[in-house]
Amino acid sequence: MKRLVAIVVGFFFILSAFSQILGQPLKPPKKTPELLTQGKKIYEQNCALCHGPKGDGKGPAGAALKPAPTNFTKPLKEWPITRGETNKVFSVISKGIPNSAMVKWDQLSAEERWALVYTVVEFAFFSKPPVKKTK
Repeated sequence: MKRLVAIVVGFFFILSAFSQILGQPLKPPKKTPELLTQGKKIYEQNCALCHGPKGDGKGPAGAALKPAPTNFTKPLKEWPITRGETNKVFSVISKGIPNSAMVKWDQLSAEERWALVYTVVEFAFFSKPPVKKTK
């Protein structure tokens, strides 16, 4: 019985380690105000230069990039590659996007990357839709 328990525990340990290597934790952390605060700080330090302080893709360095940085203020379904799906956003942050300026951020812990996921998704939820001009 002890051997079986050891095998099962070992299996889950290996599975957990393998998922971390791939950049995807087994389960994302719960979205908390503290995690959002952490994500906003990381975003300001590392992402705003390209994606802009408002998340609109209009950062000072973003104007020169091809393809342009993602505009996080668009509806989630309009986001290229991820369509706003949090697990895909996490993957892009973790692995980057080939043939673009979006580098991998795997030097950040999984929790820090999830903090960024929750932060960039917030831009879509809290941005104001453009006002339509009427004649």
